[in-house]
Amino acid sequence: MRVVVKMIHEERSKLSEKTLDLKRAIDSLKEELEAVDWYNQRADACTDENLKKILIHNANEEKEHAAMLIEWIRQHDENFADELKDYLFSEEEDIASLED
Repeated sequence: MRVVVKMIHEERSKLSEKTLDLKRAIDSLKEELEAVDWYNQRADACTDENLKKILIHNANEEKEHAAMLIEWIRQHDENFADELKDYLFSEEEDIASLED
C-alpha cells in the first residue's frame, strides 16, 4: 500500500483547481531545485571526472525542468508574472533596491 502525504494547509474541498495546480507546480519546482543542489554537491565531492561530468549534466537537466515550471507558474499567476518582470534579468546588482 502506498501512502501519499500532501502538504495542503487548508481543507482540500475549499481549494480551487487553479490553486491545486499551482501547488503541484510549486512542489515540483522545489523538488527540481533540491535535485540541482544534490547533483551539485555530488559533483563537487566525487573524484572521478567522468562521473562529475554526468552529475553536472544531470544538474543542468534539472535546471531546465525548473525553468519550465517557473514559466508555467508565470503563465498562470498574474502577480508572479508582474514580479518576474520587475526582478528577472535586471542589470541591477542590488536587487533589493528595485523594490517599490
